[in-house]
Parts: sequence; structure tokens; C-alpha cells
Amino acid sequence: MPWTGHAKLPYERTRRLSEGGGKTGDRRIHGMNDSSPRGNGAAIALSGVNLSLGRGAARVHILKDIELNIGRGEAIGMVGPSGSGKSTLLMVMAGLERPDTGSVTIAGEALDALGEDDLARFRGRNVGIVFQSFHLIPTMTALENVAVPLELAGAGDAHERAAAELAAVGLSDRATHYPAELSGGEQQRVALARALAPNPAILIADEPTGNLDEATGAEIVDLMFAGHDKRGTTLVLVTHDAALARRCDRVVRMRSGRIDGAKE
Repeated sequence: MPWTGHAKLPYERTRRLSEGGGKTGDRRIHGMNDSSPRGNGAAIALSGVNLSLGRGAARVHILKDIELNIGRGEAIGMVGPSGSGKSTLLMVMAGLERPDTGSVTIAGEALDALGEDDLARFRGRNVGIVFQSFHLIPTMTALENVAVPLELAGAGDAHERAAAELAAVGLSDRATHYPAELSGGEQQRVALARALAPNPAILIADEPTGNLDEATGAEIVDLMFAGHDKRGTTLVLVTHDAALARRCDRVVRMRSGRIDGAKE
């Protein structure tokens, strides 16, 4: 059944749209606003996105009138207090959560037009995800974990490509090891290799260094940005680390379910 993006819930529309040709704010690197500073088209476009979770009296309005455009090849650092909606917004971008209202366009595809099977196939081809908790398959080796998205996409050379991705993150000698035999940093390297293996248009990372020590986290970050730079992948990174966010082209701040600066 197709996802219908229009509302069943009576949200107030308070979209942040420029009116009257006025200034739209500073769009330089490290600026914070909701529009891409690049002129090469949007890799991610969200308009009027609202999302509530829970039922009845426990229902909570998580995302509120989100308007956001991210350019192709842009790196975005998403920051904000815990509970501000950062991770939920990432899940909407990845097609893992359906918003109640609004439109979500990723790599030129309107997600509201896709049924669940088509959405899963689209996500497998176009979106790589790195989670804080690795989410490796425990019964598969490092090589087999990296090969999973390639095999699902029907790649005949899945294991060869997976081996090359492991080499790129410095784990050729750990290819036959299972997750339980790897350190946390090695598991996150495998997760990053798996996310990048299909050459996705968009790489989403949700606190990728949150379970790692400082030195290991820095190594993972360097590998992530190297992959982003080499492939021209659009990167959306959620972090509580202000210094890490500043490595991105732009910082987007969230507060209470809104992009900071949007009207209440």
C-alpha cells in the first residue's frame, strides 16, 4: 500500500519559508539554517514533516513542521539536546519512519510514492546507515556482513567488493572473524564498510562514535569523512560533539522537534 504523505492529524503549519525576497540568512560553511548552500540540487528535501509516536494520552509530537534541504555531496552535522528529535529525523530521511504529514524526497525519489518493498529496495541502493551500536549480524563474518547489502542488490561480485571495502577501513586481516571476535572499533569499521559498500548517494550516521573511546572514535570519523570525500556521498551526521559537527559543511541545530530558528 503506498504511503500517503498528507495529514490525518491537525498540525499547525508554521513552515519557515522566505517571503518577499528578503535575506535568507548566512549560508556559508558552518552556518546554521534549513537550506543547502550548494547549487547542485538537493540530495535530501523535507517539507512540512510532522511525526508523532505513541498512542492516546502517551502520543508525543516528535518532529514539528520540518523544512530541510541538503545538497548533493554536502556534509551536515546535526546537533541538539537529547530528545530533540535528531535521531528520529535521521530515520525519516532513511525511510525507516513514515511521517504523519509532509513530503520526503531522497536522491530525487519521493518516498511517499513508494510501497514498503520498493522503499526497502530504494534504501538498499541509495542509503547507507551507521548506527551507534554497530548492528552487525553475529553469525556472519566481517566479510559476510559487508557483503549483505551487495548480495541483496544482486551483485555478482559481492564478496570481492566487500573485501575491497574491508581493505579500505584497514581490516583485510580480520575478514573471517565474527563480530564477537572484534573490538568495538573494529566492529564500527565493519559497519562503515557495509554502509559504503553499495556506493550509496547518502550516508547517515547516528552517533557513530558514541560507544567508542576517544582515539578509536577519531579513527572512525577520519575513515567516514575519507569515504564521504572520495565518493562524493552526502553525509548526515548526528552527534553531541560540537568539534565533530564543525568538520561538516554545515551545522543544523534541533530543539524540541524543530530545526532551531523555526517559528513556534
